[in-house]
Amino acid sequence: MNHTFRNRSVISMENFSSQEILYLLEQAHIMKNSTPPPLLRTSILATCFYEPSTRTRLSFETAMLKLGGRVIGFPDGKNTAAQKGESLEDTIRVIGSFADVIILRHPSKESIHLAHKSTKTPVINAGNGTEEHPTQTLTDLFTMQETQKDLQGLSIAFVGDLKYGRTVHSLCFACALFGMRLFFCAPDGLSLPQELLAHLTRKKIQFSFHQNLDEIIPRLDILYITRLQTHKLTSTDPTFFNLYPLKLAHLVNAPSHLKILHPLPRNNEIDPLIDHTPFAHYFQQAENGVYTRMGLLHTILQGSLKYDYV
Repeated sequence: MNHTFRNRSVISMENFSSQEILYLLEQAHIMKNSTPPPLLRTSILATCFYEPSTRTRLSFETAMLKLGGRVIGFPDGKNTAAQKGESLEDTIRVIGSFADVIILRHPSKESIHLAHKSTKTPVINAGNGTEEHPTQTLTDLFTMQETQKDLQGLSIAFVGDLKYGRTVHSLCFACALFGMRLFFCAPDGLSLPQELLAHLTRKKIQFSFHQNLDEIIPRLDILYITRLQTHKLTSTDPTFFNLYPLKLAHLVNAPSHLKILHPLPRNNEIDPLIDHTPFAHYFQQAENGVYTRMGLLHTILQGSLKYDYV
């Protein structure tokens, strides 16, 4: 299957099949459970980040360095030719002549599509506005697979800002491929976009809406918490920013196998006391981002991995 990924851009989770996702997760498992040689020692990765990033940018850079490759790029667009009026298309076209793969984060939803059309170099979407974040979804699924063994038919609740949270959007596309049961718990006005709900309906995915965490937690395998995207919101009501803080009391009736995930950064949506419980798995999730991105980069640039080099 590696020929379908060689030099392939990663635009949206909607472009993936369940078999392709499982294949990429297998590559991530190999990376995590072995010490690969410098497989990408002749390759260059360019990180083009027009929005702030900690985990995504650094995990991509770490992934490339662990595989022996080199990294160029910028952590924000303030010191680039964009400040001189250069278009994104021109920037990507030039950087595509420098690098073997481009990682792009940009506030515009259209950015990843414009970039993909501007270069023959593979472009990986690291967040395009409020639309998607597909490599975070690969990390989420890898973590779910590690903790729950099988992705098929899992029950997962999404809690927080589901309208502007791009990690939720990408993950919902993937959940539909594995027949997961979805529970949505969001403040008024921050529900999942209608077009994504319509997609889930077409795929015959069961989903429901809730305002009470206590009533759904006993039914869950995964509890996926997201922060409110405060820079996107206009509400001045202080209570608006304090909805659904997850506390230890919420977990009294939680099944023992439940895992709490969060794409991070965290604000006040999870009580830090939960960090020390067996339910918390968000820091392991963040670490897994390195392995999923190692597997993805190698697959795009070189092909599949086997255990025989270990």
